[in-house]
Formats: sequence, structure tokens, C-alpha cells
Amino acid sequence: MSKKIKIKRSVVFPLIMLAYLAVMAWLGRDRLERGEYLYYFGIIGVGLIIIVLLYFSLRKKEQLREQRENEQYGSYDDDDDNDDNKKAGKNQEEA
Repeated sequence: MSKKIKIKRSVVFPLIMLAYLAVMAWLGRDRLERGEYLYYFGIIGVGLIIIVLLYFSLRKKEQLREQRENEQYGSYDDDDDNDDNKKAGKNQEEA
């Protein structure tokens, strides 16, 4: 009884980008050997900031999508409760 684990997009894309950044850092190590420390670590730092922002952006997008799906596909019981609340609100306004 194995459950399928769905890996979220907000995790997959930043991990791919992090692997890409690691490869680029490895390929660019000659700049580090030449003493261009600020350039080397600056590029890595900017890349890390972009990856973190990408993660939070995708996570927020997924949360909004889940909220929208939950609101759109509510149960019929929720609709009946909402109708009763609307009727009660009208009756109170009339009184």
C-alpha cells in the first residue's frame, strides 16, 4: 500500500535552479582562482536570492490555487447553509 507522493512545483523548480547554480559555480571557479571574489560570490548570491523568491512566489500561487479550488467545489451542504444565512439576514433587515 504505497501512497503516491506528489512533489509540488514550488519545490521542484527551485531545486532544479539550485542544481543549475551549483554547476555554473563549478564551471566558473576559474574566476575565483583569478581572485575575482566579489564577482564570483556576487553572482552566486544573486542566484540564491532569485531562487528563494521563486520558491515563495510559486508557493503563494499554489496556495491561492488551492483556495480557489476549495471555494469553487464546495459541498451542497455549504450552499444550503449559505442560503439559510442569507434568508436570516433578509429577515433581520426587514424587522
